[in-house]
Amino acid sequence: MKVEVQLDSQCTEPFAVLHIAKLTPTLQTIIELLDREGNENLLPATADTKIFLIPFDQIDIIRTEGKDLVLYTAENKRFVVNKPLYELEQLLGSDFFRISKSAIIRFCRIDYVKASFNGTMDVVMKNGIEEIITRTHKQQFKNRLGVS
Repeated sequence: MKVEVQLDSQCTEPFAVLHIAKLTPTLQTIIELLDREGNENLLPATADTKIFLIPFDQIDIIRTEGKDLVLYTAENKRFVVNKPLYELEQLLGSDFFRISKSAIIRFCRIDYVKASFNGTMDVVMKNGIEEIITRTHKQQFKNRLGVS
């Protein structure tokens, strides 16, 4: 494949044009990567029929509520996310931690953690939201905290 890159200091928003005969899985991956360029730390989410781009550093917790996947910000604003939780876990990076099958938290936004029944733990976020750290994720969580 022939690739040409043109550097232009006057270009305010980069764009790419691909001339292809067939869309292959590799090209689809490249297109998705290019699509995310500049939006790496923003997550699209909806509230009141509007779409918002939420910066990763404003997210406290993402969890399932019924059939919805819901994101709460540090200001306790609620948004619905239209991506599977496993995709978000990969996208969000090391600032976030999976604590159960249905929740991911931003580690630095934890207020406190307390022991609970059945070998689980409860985590309380700085925005006041509580969530359970399941037994499956408890040891990894303790390792991340640096306690045994």
